[in-house]
Amino acid sequence: MWVPAAGVPRRLTLSAFCGAGHVCALRCGAARWKDVLARTGRGLSDFHPQPSPSQGLGDSPSWLSRCRLESRHYITSPRLAETVVRLLWGKHDACRLFLECNPGPGILTQALLERGARVIALESDRTFIPHLESLGKNLGGKLDVVHCDFFKLDPRNHGVVKPPSLTSQVLFQNLGIEALPWTKGIPLKVVGIFPTKNERKTLWKLLHDIYSCTSIYRYGRVELNLFVNEKECKKLMANPQNPHLYQALSVLWQVACEIELLHMEPWSSFDIYTQNGQLEKPKCRESLGEIQQKLCFIRLTPRRNLFTENLTPVNYDVFFHMLKQCFMKRNAKLIDHLHSLSPVDAMDILKQTRKKEKTKITNMYPRDFKRLFETIECSKGYTCKWLYDDFMEDIVI
Repeated sequence: MWVPAAGVPRRLTLSAFCGAGHVCALRCGAARWKDVLARTGRGLSDFHPQPSPSQGLGDSPSWLSRCRLESRHYITSPRLAETVVRLLWGKHDACRLFLECNPGPGILTQALLERGARVIALESDRTFIPHLESLGKNLGGKLDVVHCDFFKLDPRNHGVVKPPSLTSQVLFQNLGIEALPWTKGIPLKVVGIFPTKNERKTLWKLLHDIYSCTSIYRYGRVELNLFVNEKECKKLMANPQNPHLYQALSVLWQVACEIELLHMEPWSSFDIYTQNGQLEKPKCRESLGEIQQKLCFIRLTPRRNLFTENLTPVNYDVFFHMLKQCFMKRNAKLIDHLHSLSPVDAMDILKQTRKKEKTKITNMYPRDFKRLFETIECSKGYTCKWLYDDFMEDIVI
């Protein structure tokens, strides 16, 4: 079995190889259907963000005060904070290191500290930082407050990285967090509320980080404990039993992580603060439709057996492509997709995966897609195992 370790090299992306011709064979065993122009620099990991040399973790540049930060939801109910702490505090769980995303007024932070946890508070709004720092006094270093937005760690762009964006490598090194092998325990737990803005893109970024063992996942199987909106939660947990919600995102998250729904809480339990730390008035709050929905507190724990000899951080992007192409025509039969996905004998693949010719994409469970991918990957006698269309590479579905 292939086992990832700390410091895995950057992944080999489909877009990293270029060339022209009717069919272009790639090193990862894929080939393009049609002629394409050579392109470079489009892979999600083809970048080296550089921390600003003149700033440490605690520095705050003057331009930040002019930066507009979006309104955010915060836990302000002690009752809800106690519920979250109880759900996080497993009886047989040795991990007591928590990375809290945008704690705001620090209600959950205080509850965690009182329970004996070590907390790293990543706050993107400087208004809350003095109060958060006051919570950590006389606690023997159990609270670290950093001006940082967790959801902007390791940005996918070039150039200097400035707070509230940081690189996880700089952050973790300064905090003394060490990596654990993937097959070992949980190095730390992330807790917070998923941002409503760009939610789908953030979910895809986290998926790429998991499968490529980059960003926070360089340090092992980091556990996410996040409040997400009810609609998105249903999509993440969907399967063939609810095909209208089932999609590539569902498959990828369920293959990568064990997903547990821990708690559901009405929107009304969360207060909203503006970019200057002021509580929004009721008339400015969510629409009626949003208020009627609930936020779902879910746990996303990366699987120990995610990676195998045939699914690794080197070729995972081919797996992503396979799923995107399948769900673009979600009502089609699997055998029809196999003819456009791979030159490998389609009937032989069906036989090995124990699927019938009439099997549709929406009838397959996440584990079936992983088995399908690995079966094609380990096929012998084929120099090229995959075919793909370039336009699929940047599609987010």
